[in-house]
Amino acid sequence: MKTLLFFGDSLTAGYGLPTAQAYPALIQEKLKEEGYEGYTVINAGISGDTTSSGLYRLDRWLSAPIDIFVLALGANDGLRGIPARETSQNLQQIIDKVKHKHPDAQIILSGMEIPDIVPGRYAEEFRKLFRELAIKNNVAFVPFLLEGVAGMRHLNLPDGVHPNAEGQKLLARHTWTILESVLKQGN
Repeated sequence: MKTLLFFGDSLTAGYGLPTAQAYPALIQEKLKEEGYEGYTVINAGISGDTTSSGLYRLDRWLSAPIDIFVLALGANDGLRGIPARETSQNLQQIIDKVKHKHPDAQIILSGMEIPDIVPGRYAEEFRKLFRELAIKNNVAFVPFLLEGVAGMRHLNLPDGVHPNAEGQKLLARHTWTILESVLKQGN
């Protein structure tokens, strides 16, 4: 049995929805549909998590076997205006720890963006940090996890921030596109 660990925040946890509607659960279904029976998906998403708190809680997950590690943190950093450099350093430390403990694990980094309406260069710096980390670490990359979902009222819960069940399907689709190529490389 191979383990696919989703390490993220409320987007991964499926905030406001039954666990079965969160995109990691949808990925588990897709794996079965596509004949990847030997994979177990673990949803390690915690609402409100920042890259800093993710780094803090990472070690408890690293003791278990991990074949594919999906890193989907950073949205809360952006919402809180945490400096892009700090977010980047935290994500790099998470990637380093995963590579050290599980050198054969495949890593997928999910990119985040914040709206360009945020004044100054922050939105651009924030967007770039994910792509730069993916290139630097030679990891698979989902360019923007919330592509087509962010700002779309019909795809989000009434809070306008968290994807509803339909929005989670798009998160799963974006992730599956990258995950499928990682799986094919592994076979």
